[in-house]
Amino acid sequence: MSEGYEPWLNREMRQANDFTAQQYFEARGFDQVDDNRFFNGTSTGDYMIWSQLLSGGSAVRKRFALALSEFFVVSLNDINLSWRGPAIGEYWDILNRNAFGSFRALIEEITLNPAMGVYLNTRGNRRADPRRGRVPDENFGREIMQLFSIGLFELNQDGTPRLNSGELIETYTNDDVTEIAKVFTGYDLDYSQTTFTPDPGNPSRTIASVDHVRRPMTADPSKWSRSLNDGFHATEEKQFLGLTIPAGTSAEESLRLALDHLVDHPNVGPFFARQMIQRLVTSNPSPGYISRVAAVFANNGRGQRGDLGSVFKAILLDEEALDPAKVADPSFGKLREPMLRFVQLARTFGVRSESGNFEVRNLSNPANQLGQSPLRSPSVFNFFRPGYFPTGSQSAANNLLAPEFQLVNETSVAGYVNFLERAVDTSAWFLRDLSLRYSAELPLAHDAAGLVEHLDLVLTANQLSASVKDTILSALEDIPVEQNSPDTDKLRRIHAGVVLVMASTDYLVQK
Repeated sequence: MSEGYEPWLNREMRQANDFTAQQYFEARGFDQVDDNRFFNGTSTGDYMIWSQLLSGGSAVRKRFALALSEFFVVSLNDINLSWRGPAIGEYWDILNRNAFGSFRALIEEITLNPAMGVYLNTRGNRRADPRRGRVPDENFGREIMQLFSIGLFELNQDGTPRLNSGELIETYTNDDVTEIAKVFTGYDLDYSQTTFTPDPGNPSRTIASVDHVRRPMTADPSKWSRSLNDGFHATEEKQFLGLTIPAGTSAEESLRLALDHLVDHPNVGPFFARQMIQRLVTSNPSPGYISRVAAVFANNGRGQRGDLGSVFKAILLDEEALDPAKVADPSFGKLREPMLRFVQLARTFGVRSESGNFEVRNLSNPANQLGQSPLRSPSVFNFFRPGYFPTGSQSAANNLLAPEFQLVNETSVAGYVNFLERAVDTSAWFLRDLSLRYSAELPLAHDAAGLVEHLDLVLTANQLSASVKDTILSALEDIPVEQNSPDTDKLRRIHAGVVLVMASTDYLVQK
């Protein structure tokens, strides 16, 4: 980091994902039809995402992709199709490929992604049929406006709401939802290069090869599983958000016009900027901070709108993000998400996978696991809402948002500490494929004070308060360790130190 923040960030952002999800599945045979019958399960999807987050290079790109996965939500919990692992893997690869690219290109790729198509019902969505009382499914049409682009209410560039006679102004009406839903009709999975293999567990059934969950959905009915001459796109005129798409416009052209119009909406910049700042820096960015990032979204300085690389740099290099005084500001910062704590633990202490697959499954159970698992959101509204605050709390009394606290309750607090106690030595059965190395800590183990200082540096960037350090030091000194003690004794003290630091409020609130 001696080179300076921006040169370091530029260098990190130039790194492509060194091992994509598709490469992961291919290298391990997880996308082959064989006796393992991976086409039926979801566990390989969990293995893939933990492998991506816990190991390998391009950590900055992956961190941004993870933030995007909490804005453009698809959940492995609710993808009802074969090859759910590779399907969510393709979605992850899309987020990685576009993390520093164009917002417009990204939103088109996720719109046509099979996992999203199944999750929000655009796969097989048909035009209206009055004879049968059928209307287009409105799920994706609503969410692409409410969650993925413009939000519910009109915003100023600084993220504050625009008002009309003191009232919030809605960005869209139900008629807009009905009309834009017509755009997302007529798409289905592309089977044009797909082969079929008998199911080893049920030879009367055939399994489609994995490629159809990786290719974008298509409006060409000749490429569907049951090839047709005519498609199901709604060809009548469509009017929404001030845009009119003429009757007879093709599915592909309707999609292009609709996405262009959405991305050009003035709400997108501040709506997206606030939530990405919340995911990466602080729960309560100032209006000025949001405004500066939204301005970069509108124009990266080279006349380009929605340049995500410039947007993310603006977030991380903003004066508010880099101000040292903010460390002491109780209104600044955010609660670290549980999955990010686990990623930090693993990467800090050199995690290894015995199998090479990183066979860590869904850790969503808050009672005895992490209480959060990547790409496993319980709904399209993410693990928590951006405007959440705990009622009756000090945050609420001070008009502060605390989105990540939506994950916090009596069960998850105790569950996290129990998880942590079994994660530091990977003794939990669900972590048995992993091991952590404490090679840098073992030489310090006999020196309790030195060990606390070291853990403070590598886990909190020296943000433990003196009183918290004293408390941890006192606890570690109760574990007798000498310089010539066996490693098992030294590891016992190290594990205790890591648990105490990562359970402290000074660690849990990231600044």
